[in-house]
Amino acid sequence: MTTLHERMTESQSTRVAVDLRGPDRREHRRHDLEQQSIAVERWDGTRRVGKPFGRIVDISAGGVRIRTEQKNVKPDHQIRVRMDLPSYAGIHPFIDSSGANLEPKREWIGWMAVCRVSKVDEKHVEVAGRLVDMDELDRGMLGLYLSTQPLAA
Repeated sequence: MTTLHERMTESQSTRVAVDLRGPDRREHRRHDLEQQSIAVERWDGTRRVGKPFGRIVDISAGGVRIRTEQKNVKPDHQIRVRMDLPSYAGIHPFIDSSGANLEPKREWIGWMAVCRVSKVDEKHVEVAGRLVDMDELDRGMLGLYLSTQPLAA
């Protein structure tokens, strides 16, 4: 008795492997939050104050895409951002682990590594980047939180 794998030619098995990887390359699924108009701020850590940066278009547990009017952002920039996401269905998007007990929180302040900047119209650009210094507990909670939101196309 021969197995299916043994009967396949090398080209058939290679094609199957490629087909399985093709459409789903992302590590984290993107979720559409554009209709919620969630603001993102550029965070000045020394003064502990934020300046408006833009609005979230879509987000995943690993990155975010923001629509902004600030056209001076370039790929490979590092931007310190502050996001304040609303709780949804009793789930908070982040965890405060600074104290003795873990507490839910809505705010995250950290670094975004800009990967792509694309022009939307004469006034706006979209800035996409990875959330680089998010700890695994926050990344896991954000993934759980986003699983209640609609997926982006």
